[in-house]
Amino acid sequence: MLHGIDVSAREETDEWAVRRAGERVDFVFVKATEGAKRTDPRFVRHWRLAAERGLVRGAYHVARPGGDADGDVANFLRTVRPERGDLLALDLTVLDGRPPHEVAEFARRWCARIRTELRVPPFVYTHSWLAHGGNCAGLEGYPLWIAAHLGPPGRPEVPAPWREWAVHQYTSVPVNRNVYAGTRRALAEFGYQGGDCEADLRTRDVAGGDPGRRG
Repeated sequence: MLHGIDVSAREETDEWAVRRAGERVDFVFVKATEGAKRTDPRFVRHWRLAAERGLVRGAYHVARPGGDADGDVANFLRTVRPERGDLLALDLTVLDGRPPHEVAEFARRWCARIRTELRVPPFVYTHSWLAHGGNCAGLEGYPLWIAAHLGPPGRPEVPAPWREWAVHQYTSVPVNRNVYAGTRRALAEFGYQGGDCEADLRTRDVAGGDPGRRG
């Protein structure tokens, strides 16, 4: 099982606590952008540090469904220039007061545009309660990065419309910690390949090694 963290401007570049504590870190997701205009002020430093430490790295965008999905996509593409094996993700945790069908439509639009532009299916980061509310309808074709802080690592509840999980964020102490139940190579295969990455995810083991894994 691989161990990872996710960071944003709230974490100083040289204060990744789990790294200082000597615990293994195999991958990191870094906040890149939010909405149509915001860029995380520490993205460049975090992104570079991840590469220097030889980690599988991912860049994530915080969706703002109250705006325009295409504007959010443009902001992300202006900021992130992925290299081979880099992961991409949509943070779908802010609803902006929009009803579930609008949130889901926004997320589908963002993910589809990223998949078209970069030829890589982005992860979707969300909570079970949000998915149960219908805000994730139609996103089952994208790998699930689920935030579930009750229970042990690698055993999250998997909310509909998904049937499997890919990455599990299981705690936020001292920083957000995640697990992926597979190999480094398998995780990197979810990332940017510099070519056609339109494989059918329904046949992929998004939980990293056990086709029968369920929540």
